[in-house]
Amino acid sequence: MDISELNDIVLLHGNAIYGFCYNLTKNKIDADDLYQESFLKATELCYKIDKDKNTKSFIISLAVGIWKNQRRKYAWRQRIVQMDEFNDDLNNSSLLKDDLTPEEIAIANERDKLIQGAANALKDKYKIPLYMYYTAELSVGDIAQALKIPQGTVKSRLHKARQIIKDCMEANEYEKF
Repeated sequence: MDISELNDIVLLHGNAIYGFCYNLTKNKIDADDLYQESFLKATELCYKIDKDKNTKSFIISLAVGIWKNQRRKYAWRQRIVQMDEFNDDLNNSSLLKDDLTPEEIAIANERDKLIQGAANALKDKYKIPLYMYYTAELSVGDIAQALKIPQGTVKSRLHKARQIIKDCMEANEYEKF
């Protein structure tokens, strides 16, 4: 694979990869850095990328590796960074419906914050596959390949993450979401 083909990958999968980076970092500046570092690493390793296989999962696995290394460095240096919460009400699909009352919009926002908080509280082994599945829209097989774990493990981690979020919602008196 050459650089021009990597440019096509950026155009095709850039938004999904950026969304995944943002969900990992919870900060626009850190997401920008992770996104850029992921594609810089992909540029260095473009000779290893097989364009016939899933290139998006390869780049996301690079992003996961870079993110884990950054977190290890921060933990080693004992620095704690405050995470900014992203609140983009314009992109909330429930807000775009004209037939919702202000009360329904407030309830939807509260529910979304609760779900996001529960997802953020997950351990990394559950959070990363969850974000890869829902944010980057990777298949179970692609996630397994990117994280170098069996597909059954990915399925069980996704199930466990969903169950934890469901339990959190039920604990906060949400019946169905």
